[in-house]
Amino acid sequence: MENVYGNPHSQNITSKLTHDTVEQVRYRILTHFHTTPEDYTVIFTAGSTAALRLVAEAFPWVSRAPENDGSHFCYLTDNHTSVVGMRKVAAAMNVTSTPVKPEDMWSAEEKGAGAWDPDCQIPHLFCYPAQSNFSGTRYPLSWIEEVKSGRRSPASVPGKWFVLLDAASYVSTSPLDLSAHRADFVPISFYKIFGLPTGLGALLVHRRVAPLLRKGYFGGGTAAAYLAGEDFYIPRASVAERFEDGTISFLDVIALKHGFDALERLTGGMESIQQHTFALAQYTHSALSSLHYPNGAPVVRIYSDSQFSSPEVQGPIINFNVLDDDGNIIGYSQVDKMASLYNIHLRTGCFCNLGACQRHLGLSEEMVKKNFQAGHVCGDDIDIIDGRPTGSVRISFGYMSTLEDAQAFLRFISAIRLRSPGGQPVPQASTIDTGASLSKSDCHSPQEGSCTDPAVCSDSCLTASMVDLSLSPNEASGIQQTPPEKVASVLNGDRGPHIVTNIYLYPIKSCAAFEVTKWPVRSQGLLYDRSWMIVNHNGVCLSQKQEPRLCLIQPFIDLHQRIMVIKAKGMEPIEVPLEEDSEQTQICQSRVCADRVNTYDCGENVSRWLSRFFGRPCHLIKQSPHFQRNARKMPGKGQSPGAGASLSLVNEAQYLLVNTSSVTELQQQLNASDEQGKAESFSMKNLISRFRANIITEGARAFEEEKWDEISIGSLHFQVLGPCHRCQMICIDQQTGQRNQDVFQKLSESRGRKVNFGVYLMHSSLDLSSPCFLSVGSEVLPVLKECGAF
Repeated sequence: MENVYGNPHSQNITSKLTHDTVEQVRYRILTHFHTTPEDYTVIFTAGSTAALRLVAEAFPWVSRAPENDGSHFCYLTDNHTSVVGMRKVAAAMNVTSTPVKPEDMWSAEEKGAGAWDPDCQIPHLFCYPAQSNFSGTRYPLSWIEEVKSGRRSPASVPGKWFVLLDAASYVSTSPLDLSAHRADFVPISFYKIFGLPTGLGALLVHRRVAPLLRKGYFGGGTAAAYLAGEDFYIPRASVAERFEDGTISFLDVIALKHGFDALERLTGGMESIQQHTFALAQYTHSALSSLHYPNGAPVVRIYSDSQFSSPEVQGPIINFNVLDDDGNIIGYSQVDKMASLYNIHLRTGCFCNLGACQRHLGLSEEMVKKNFQAGHVCGDDIDIIDGRPTGSVRISFGYMSTLEDAQAFLRFISAIRLRSPGGQPVPQASTIDTGASLSKSDCHSPQEGSCTDPAVCSDSCLTASMVDLSLSPNEASGIQQTPPEKVASVLNGDRGPHIVTNIYLYPIKSCAAFEVTKWPVRSQGLLYDRSWMIVNHNGVCLSQKQEPRLCLIQPFIDLHQRIMVIKAKGMEPIEVPLEEDSEQTQICQSRVCADRVNTYDCGENVSRWLSRFFGRPCHLIKQSPHFQRNARKMPGKGQSPGAGASLSLVNEAQYLLVNTSSVTELQQQLNASDEQGKAESFSMKNLISRFRANIITEGARAFEEEKWDEISIGSLHFQVLGPCHRCQMICIDQQTGQRNQDVFQKLSESRGRKVNFGVYLMHSSLDLSSPCFLSVGSEVLPVLKECGAF
């Protein structure tokens, strides 16, 4: 706001200001790490990963040859993926890569001077983290000098050792003195220190190794001179300018100055941050370790190489898995979903550190390969395979963390696990201060369009396709909406024949249900089910996770007049045509559960209506009738759905079915009063609405639907694709938009490993040559898995 900064690759006044300011920031970074430009150079990169890649590509590797073994690249197995990935560059250079286990490095015998060959100058590189991003273990900074001098060797080979210290995790909460620990390469990431800017890191290079680095590619600003017509290129003398290809993110670099100022002003310096964050971690570790079930079994299993005795050996990271009272691990995905209900955000999985994950969780190489073959990939929510965990849960403290944060987390762990078999709370461990109350504010979710688990977001993640359709007056006359006065009697009816009791469609994604007694079926499912969605000004779909008031938007479809009427309290109703002239509409693209979807905007009138209701810019969009997307989830046993296996804006399947007996069992568990008798009462109608199913049935035993393989409803035939894995959306009361985590928590306790409720259905065959309808009162005929007709 106060200066104009130009591209630094010029000589005008604004460019000179940029250049000089960037240089001042370089000095500030070196000062922060207690060193000077005489010893280190700061090379700005696009993050710590880019810094590691730069080292891999520029290091003076010597390839294997008949006369010598060449260079060796050694790395601690407790390293980030970005370090392990350097071995691919080394392999391309015909260089040997050697993983080194932490225990081997700890026990490496220090070599005497006689074992050191000063005449051999073959360069080798050893990489290790100052702090494990998995467990928070802090490895000795003394290793730097010991490896460089030959007193501690990661591999018994003659040559000259250089050391890369991965400090990205460490420097976020601790001071690093490079005048005392003179690593050759130090990659760092600034967002880990300040929170932003993202996409900006640096490589600190010691002056002793800088002249040895080899430059391949060169970009703008790195050349002192070159020719386009022949292979003539002279790099700039400055190491930083030589390796900073193109224009650096100079505005973000300049912002770092303000980051350092703010950090110093708020905290007093990195030493204070280190003491503060370690104290929080030590307190939390002690409290977690003391939590036990009534039978004496521990509540968590902590993965650590230290006893949290001092910040010299342990960073402010706690890695663990939650256990049940039999000692079985509760999958990290379930813990993560529960945490979101308490407004607590965890990191789960293997944290881009598979080596540490394997060591602490006891996963062999063969197990990891089998897990991949079973469908598990990094970053998904497949947390248990063959009874063994695929990852864990991690909490980390930063300078902004407080004691209240730690206590809130501990109360969350106690609340979800410390319960007797009868569901009664068990007194918490004495180390937990219960004075502060846990915030139950709105929980957050992953960014829309980046669905981490399509199976758990039954009404917040989207997929798309749509086909043209037209109903004759005779067909439209057969459609009935359920009269409100009949809803209660249908929901609370006595158990009798196995029939469909209710049919719901959800014309606008995440908005209120539209209940009918008879409705047309098309190739994507129920006609107009999830055909529209509401997006923000960036075109990102809104869901009840971010905007619970979506459930207060009530759509009504009138097939006779070919309109959808949208209502909401305090708003005049607004009409939207069911079909637009596709020749005149402009197609736009949206992201739905990581898939591209072609849509069109439904106009400014409804946009203004929605924007007024939510108090922020919104648009209503409808999927294009010419866009088709097939379902990902397919039936098992080699079966494939019929030609009509395409989806509307549902995420998993064309239909979701819920069994009334299953709801009744959950209702009984929820309405059982605790010792204070303060349990909230949940009606059947309230619970059924939370699960946002299309088809409600009665006449089967509780959760019997999970054993079905196929199902027929009247003349319609379906494949059962499996259970619906639930997320925190079931905590939202669909009549009020208020949150209450009891439903999810009780379901988690009663269902065990996965919070499953309801099953997905897909057409196994569909003949659209004649009108097809789904009707209340239709008989339900399931076929059990690997059995005969039920």
